[in-house]
Amino acid sequence: MPKVNILGVDIDSKPKKEILEDLGFFLKSDRPHLITTPNPEILLQAQENQELRNILNKSDLAIPDGFGLILASLYLKNKIKQRITGVDLMLDLCLLASQKNYSVYLLGGLGRVPEKTAIKLIKEYPSLKIAGYDNGFRGWGWRLSDSTIIEKINRVKPDILFVAYGAPKQEKWLYHYLPKLKTVKIGMGVGGAFDYISGQVKRAPLVMRKIGLEWLFRLYRQPWRFPRIVKATAYFSSEVLKNKRKIK
Repeated sequence: MPKVNILGVDIDSKPKKEILEDLGFFLKSDRPHLITTPNPEILLQAQENQELRNILNKSDLAIPDGFGLILASLYLKNKIKQRITGVDLMLDLCLLASQKNYSVYLLGGLGRVPEKTAIKLIKEYPSLKIAGYDNGFRGWGWRLSDSTIIEKINRVKPDILFVAYGAPKQEKWLYHYLPKLKTVKIGMGVGGAFDYISGQVKRAPLVMRKIGLEWLFRLYRQPWRFPRIVKATAYFSSEVLKNKRKIK
């Protein structure tokens, strides 16, 4: 199925059913696959970050995580079939892993967030194998070296790796280090998914998510996000409009 190009980034325009079929195929393959979850904020970062834009375009799947992408695709008259949030796709992958006997590794988050995420996931999917979890730090805020992290992951041999470093760091980390992870078939950047799953941050009610008002709930709960939300709504819309005029 053709992709939808928004601000120079190709976004997959597939319904979730087909995305899940692709993920099942990836898990049976003999190479790693990179899954990215572009949203308006990430696409704006990619405008100024050539490396990030290249990584997004080279990823095996670029999932439309953000209602703004759906609206932009409608304006560009190349409709994206379905919005798929990173946290929801992560949960879908965990369900698939629990059913097919695949294991997952959680990397990133702050403090005990990855541990709490693992506990919640096992509670939700009792058959799920958590190969390991790590926030990437060791005492006094010292970050582990990438080589140490790679060694730890390779030791427990997961099939799926979720990285919650935030964009663009998680995308760049996965792009550069996935080839060194011997057993990982799917590497996915998940942003704040660990915070939502662990209960550290409350998600918007389902009805608000469905109508694209999740940003309003975030603003209510976290007023400090105001500059980021303005950038991801008003500024993103302005860039899409300008980009279409340039193309014309």
